[in-house]
Amino acid sequence: MTDHKTGTREEWLTARASLLEREKELTRIGDDLARQRRELPWVPVDKQYALQTADGPTTLAQLFDGRAQLVVYHFMFGPAYTSGCPTNSSIADSFNGVLPHLRAHDVTMICVSRAPLEKLLAYRQRMGWNFNWASAGESDLTFDFGVSSTEEAAREWVEPALEEGWMPPIAIQNAAACGTDIVSYLCEGFGVDVFAREGGTVYHTYSSTGRGVEFLMGYYPILDRTPEGRDEGNTFQTWLRRHDEYHG
Repeated sequence: MTDHKTGTREEWLTARASLLEREKELTRIGDDLARQRRELPWVPVDKQYALQTADGPTTLAQLFDGRAQLVVYHFMFGPAYTSGCPTNSSIADSFNGVLPHLRAHDVTMICVSRAPLEKLLAYRQRMGWNFNWASAGESDLTFDFGVSSTEEAAREWVEPALEEGWMPPIAIQNAAACGTDIVSYLCEGFGVDVFAREGGTVYHTYSSTGRGVEFLMGYYPILDRTPEGRDEGNTFQTWLRRHDEYHG
């Protein structure tokens, strides 16, 4: 941290006041975006999805657990993985602790993955999480909502990406950390889907993926306010580990 300017307290206060105006503007924009999300049309979900949980077989409607709103995080943990994705694990760390607050606001939040239930539950125990985790391995849910693909479909774009050198290092690193090959790793995607239940009907109300899930990555907003920031450069997210794998 040697390449930075210094100044007086008065100079800092002036610069901070200018920055505060932009931060307030961003807050107002965020409020308006939140309103627009709530105004999206609701789409009825007519298909019956069979999912597996620690409490036995369940449907999408039953995952609401008696509440009116359901947030599903699609956690990258495919059938061929030996462990959950480290980046997705960091995301789960961020939201696991707020679950009681969400429940108090009529929201159930869970994870869904395609790995067998026994793998998911063993990994959840290792990580010390307590959210409900459903296996969609016997369901079309993750395919229908665009977060999973077949091995053939993944291979079509993964192999050219490797040959041409534009595969992100974090994907290769995470595949190895999950005990699988890059194609099997990238058969799975990540994202958020939100549902509402009203009058016995389940509706799909919102979805996001890519950098649209950063609202769940609690460490990034904190890092954005430190002198060095994210400091990732060309090594996007390669610093992330499972929380029990950091040293020091």
